[in-house]
Amino acid sequence: MTAVPRLTITQDNQFWFDAVREGRLEIQQCSNCGTLRHPPGPACPACRSFEWKTVESSRRGTLHSWTIIHHPQDPAFEYPLAVGLIDLDEGIRIVADIAGVDHDTLEIGMELEVGFSEHAHGEILPQLRKPGGDA
Repeated sequence: MTAVPRLTITQDNQFWFDAVREGRLEIQQCSNCGTLRHPPGPACPACRSFEWKTVESSRRGTLHSWTIIHHPQDPAFEYPLAVGLIDLDEGIRIVADIAGVDHDTLEIGMELEVGFSEHAHGEILPQLRKPGGDA
């Protein structure tokens, strides 16, 4: 049994989770000033407009930072667990687990891409991988 809570899906972020389930990474973009934002929210942080659309990410970027988690352990994850912050080519950052990369080879600036993987409760979430890995 896992202590990981279920996703909190709202009218502001449902588009994002729907796209992830379909294997796409969508970024919210202000229709007024063009500012990209993540995580999704109701208003643009730059101009306060409530009008927005989405753009599809290339899913490519570079590792900005990471941590290796050892505790507390939950059966939903394999430990040690690498979690990274990636600077996407589009200019936003996202946080996700890092899979298929030897932890000793992680370095700031290394190229990674976003894939998708099943997590707790059967939910699909982004996962960072070396370029050319499985989607």
